[in-house]
Amino acid sequence: MLQDNSDYVVAQTGDIMVSGYQEALDIQSPYRRLWAYCLRIENNSDQRIRLLKKDFRITDSNGNNYFEQGYGFHSELPDLEAGECFEFEDTVTIGGETAVLYGSCVAQNENGDEFKIKLPIIQLAVLESDGLSSVN
Repeated sequence: MLQDNSDYVVAQTGDIMVSGYQEALDIQSPYRRLWAYCLRIENNSDQRIRLLKKDFRITDSNGNNYFEQGYGFHSELPDLEAGECFEFEDTVTIGGETAVLYGSCVAQNENGDEFKIKLPIIQLAVLESDGLSSVN
C-alpha cells in the first residue's frame, strides 16, 4: 500500500498517474540487496481501462539488468473505472549497491485501443535513515 512517503516519485501519461517508492528490506552483503517497491496507478480519465502487461526493468550499479515482463500483475488483469486506482507491490534482489527501476505498463481502453503508461524512475538506494546494516 502506498504510504505517505516524501520519497515517492510520479510519472503521468495522459490522464493516468503512476506514483512509486522503494524500501530497502535487507542488505545481505555489499553485493546482494533485497528491495521492495510499490506502484500506484490512478485512472484519472473518463473511461474504464484494463491493465494488461508490464515491462519493468532494473539496472544495478554493476551494470546488471533484471526484467519483469509479461501479462498481468501477480496473475491479475486489473480493471480501473474512472477515478479508481490499483496498487502493486513486489520485491527484487539485486547484485549492486544501488539500482534504478523503470519501464512501462500496457493498458487497454474501452474502445480496445492499447497504450503505454510510463513508470516513474525509482532509485533503489539505501538512505542513511533506513538504518540497515550488512548481514554476514
